[in-house]
Amino acid sequence: MRKNRILVAFALVVISLLFSCKKVIKIDLNSASPQIVIEGNMYDQPGPAIVKIYKSVNFDQSNSYPAVTGATVVINDNSGYSEQLTEKQPGTYATSTMMGNPGQTYTLVVSAYGQSYTASSTMPEPVTIGKIYFQNSLFGHNIYPGVIFNDPPNINNYYRLILFVNNVKQPDINVTDDRLSEGKIITYLIRPRDTDIKLKTGDNIGFWLESVDKNVYEYFRTAGREGGQSASPANPTSNISNGALGYFNACSIRTSSSVVP
Repeated sequence: MRKNRILVAFALVVISLLFSCKKVIKIDLNSASPQIVIEGNMYDQPGPAIVKIYKSVNFDQSNSYPAVTGATVVINDNSGYSEQLTEKQPGTYATSTMMGNPGQTYTLVVSAYGQSYTASSTMPEPVTIGKIYFQNSLFGHNIYPGVIFNDPPNINNYYRLILFVNNVKQPDINVTDDRLSEGKIITYLIRPRDTDIKLKTGDNIGFWLESVDKNVYEYFRTAGREGGQSASPANPTSNISNGALGYFNACSIRTSSSVVP
């Protein structure tokens, strides 16, 4: 019964976050013709897979991204199952029954404005968070949260970590791999770039540990390079065809939470 309540709560959190998430990926849009941007996520948890489609705008224009409506969006898996997504609100498309399974490869096909865009992502096996810990900074009395988990041996693993503070998703991009720690314990400490966030005793801390494939890892790695503040910014390395920006991420996810002591 407790497990069912946790799964239901997770589904509600996923739906609310995916329908109202804040743009945090930095892309180079200066003096560029509008491009299609696709952001898709599929999890091995209850709740719909969500694909958001919009158009880019030049840097000096309004920060309002025009939604791409009326697109045809389909997700297929390598076992032959296929589902067409429903547009729930302008530019936001959702599955109704499909749920991700580790080991499956999922292919996203988007048709819009007479063009077709495809992306494939293989969902890795999940990795469980062993422990959340906290570390005090040497100066400034800041508290930093971190996670410890065991990396599975004999396979290349790629991870994305998402931090929540008091149920609010933080904008930093945090990725790592097991290139130097295959089959060992991985310790990952997050030092938030958002200096307005100051953890204090009693704050609720949550972590999502996403096990992602290599192409998704490369997207977020390049998106987070230099905090997106490079003097010569470049678009992240997308896994979507035909010149589209964005990503399609089929990942397994495990969560953990703690309270700042």
